[in-house]
Amino acid sequence: MLNIVFMGTPDFSVPILEALNEVYNVSLVVTQPDKLVGRKQELKYSPVKECALKLGIEVFQPEKIRKDYQAILDKKPDLIVTAAYGQIIGQKVLECAKYKAINVHGSLLPKYRGGAPIQRAIMNGDKETGITIMYMAKGMDSGDILAMRKEPIMENDTAGDLFNRLSLVGRDLLIETIPSLIKGEIIPLKQDEEQVTYAYNINKEEEELNLSNDATSIVNMIRGLNPNPLAHIYLGNEKTPENKLKIARATVSELSTNQNPGTIIDIKKKYFTIACGNNTAIDIHEVIPFGKRLMKASDFINGGLKKYL
Repeated sequence: MLNIVFMGTPDFSVPILEALNEVYNVSLVVTQPDKLVGRKQELKYSPVKECALKLGIEVFQPEKIRKDYQAILDKKPDLIVTAAYGQIIGQKVLECAKYKAINVHGSLLPKYRGGAPIQRAIMNGDKETGITIMYMAKGMDSGDILAMRKEPIMENDTAGDLFNRLSLVGRDLLIETIPSLIKGEIIPLKQDEEQVTYAYNINKEEEELNLSNDATSIVNMIRGLNPNPLAHIYLGNEKTPENKLKIARATVSELSTNQNPGTIIDIKKKYFTIACGNNTAIDIHEVIPFGKRLMKASDFINGGLKKYL
């Protein structure tokens, strides 16, 4: 039976690991180190580690995979499969397996190389994305393509929605691809370097919405940053923690306004409306106020919003 080393970290990777383990022998799971999270600094396992432990698979968690990788070599894998692992992997690991190392990537390469392809596709207003299975190479997501499958982006999709669907698409495409790869039936396709775009990780500055932009681009940002880290704005005149409002769900408003961006221009029973750039506005439906949990806008309207009116 094919001996596989699997490398992954977030929820996206879990269905892929489960499927591989059903069909093949996954002898080792490599994932990111445990993290201390929350106010109580509790130790948290990655979703992939939790899955591996349930499946009874050995887990390896190097701080820096480029320096600490002997445990992988010792397994003498036939194939290495990665899916959102989160570290740059050195050539000795990439070349140690009989059938090399392949990656499950959440975009239609060469578009959106990098760590946030799913979020960027939504933030940019794309209508479709997909999964690419490719050989891993020295450059970021630059390896030859083995298989690809498209997936539409629905109008109300959040990054979380798309992560969940693409995880299953990636799982199925990988399981279909591996037998053909092993048999030598796939002709790898080189990526067109002239078509390359990048999907860099989300930075802190992007989490604050620029309300001078038009409503459609703002709603796309909100969708792309949901469920984590969530977009936010500041209500009132000061950027204090107490005035910070995370926005989980919003839609483009039918209202047209010439009010200054950021102005609350309407309040309904279930949502409130904020002016944006280009005479547009957004209707806000779900929020997380400072120190609170996710709530419907109607609950916020009846409570915390009043002090900003």
